[in-house]
Amino acid sequence: MKFAHTADCHIGGWKEEELKQLNLDSFKKMIGVCIEEHVAFLLISGDLFDTSLPQIDVVREVAFQLSRLKDENIDVYVIPGSHDHSPSGKTMISVFEKAGLCHNVYKLKEGCLQWTEDKTGWKITGVIGLAGGLDRSIYKQMQNKEELEQESGNKIFMFHSLLEECKPKGWELVPGEPYTLLPKNFTYYAGGHPHFLMQKKVESYGTITYPGPLFPNNFKELEELKHGSFYIIDDKLSIRQMPLNIKEVIAIKIDAGNKTPEEVEAEIIKQKEKYECKDKIITVRVEGCLKNGKPSDINFKKIVEKTEEAYCFLKNTYKLTTKEFEDIEIKTGNVEEIEEKIIAEYLGKEDVADLTADEKVLIKSLYTTLQREKHEGETKADHENHLIKDLLESLKLNEVWNYYGSETAQNKKY
Repeated sequence: MKFAHTADCHIGGWKEEELKQLNLDSFKKMIGVCIEEHVAFLLISGDLFDTSLPQIDVVREVAFQLSRLKDENIDVYVIPGSHDHSPSGKTMISVFEKAGLCHNVYKLKEGCLQWTEDKTGWKITGVIGLAGGLDRSIYKQMQNKEELEQESGNKIFMFHSLLEECKPKGWELVPGEPYTLLPKNFTYYAGGHPHFLMQKKVESYGTITYPGPLFPNNFKELEELKHGSFYIIDDKLSIRQMPLNIKEVIAIKIDAGNKTPEEVEAEIIKQKEKYECKDKIITVRVEGCLKNGKPSDINFKKIVEKTEEAYCFLKNTYKLTTKEFEDIEIKTGNVEEIEEKIIAEYLGKEDVADLTADEKVLIKSLYTTLQREKHEGETKADHENHLIKDLLESLKLNEVWNYYGSETAQNKKY
């Protein structure tokens, strides 16, 4: 008997259509491997989709792929992750479950987690993943933790949280939860949420794993992971990592320190020419402080034109700075203090204290307005209208806007 374990598919998450399709192709390939390997069931430990309301064409394709497993009598067990689950509790997982394409094993009744038993006799349960670590309250309120621990047989616990003791190097500052959050004595712990691979046998618990993302979810992951993967586990708990290497990734890093935009451009082209780029993903990360000019002076359009044969070209200039930017002295502090300091510098003020009371009020008002997120169920047009309305109020331009926006004003001659 074998089963498969994946997590963090984030289908529909990339804005680049080529990578959005590659993400979906990875899901298709994973389904195909599960069928070829004759697994008994598939575990998806959260974040099947990148949003609780994915695009209909994405939903249709995922539904078709899950139906392939159903046709082969391969059951799919899922917990919604923080991306699958909206603040109002809506999730596409419930639609798939209603259609008989999967089983949501997060079943909480009067504070007690319920079992879902597979045809093989393996018992499965788990806890949903919620944004901001809010799922920890579910664990703390769990009333049948001891009963779950004492249950006999092969047991799987699915979770979507970062465990403190499982953090790799570089994750020290990311908040996590302790092992003690989980019930003990399970055969296999199917984790999701952090995008790294890990297998660890823990005394009094069992084998705790993270399979990593099914496909890299951002620029950094493309650079480091190159591709996604998932696990196949046999009844002896032997774990195989199954790579999903569909397109090769060529990662180029450029140090722009004390170089002109033209020199950086030439170096990118020179580095690119070392590789056969046809049908490959090219990532270019440029870091450092330019000798002169500004980041936009680097002619990336020209570089892209010289890379037409590539499957996809991505650039990252997040840590590329200029002399002018580095000359701004910023003291440590919270985000608001840093933002006020930058604004004061650009307004020609020596310090934040030199800002007038009206300027401080306006800055805080604009902070709040521009941080407004699109509410669930709110259309893009409604969101933009609310944003414009709030900005006009902050800038005290309501009367001017109403005058020039009215039909009467449009008919006047100026």
